[in-house]
Amino acid sequence: MDEQLRIILIIIVSVSIFGLLVFVFVRNYIKSKIEYLMKMEKDKKSK
Repeated sequence: MDEQLRIILIIIVSVSIFGLLVFVFVRNYIKSKIEYLMKMEKDKKSK
């Protein structure tokens, strides 16, 4: 039972870390994309 609990905890921690990394990368990608689109819109309005 102790070995199974250890394996389950390792899996939960690994999935949590992986999910956090994916979340950070996706958030940064979307943030940069929004900033780029806002800059393009601002440039279009100024012309």
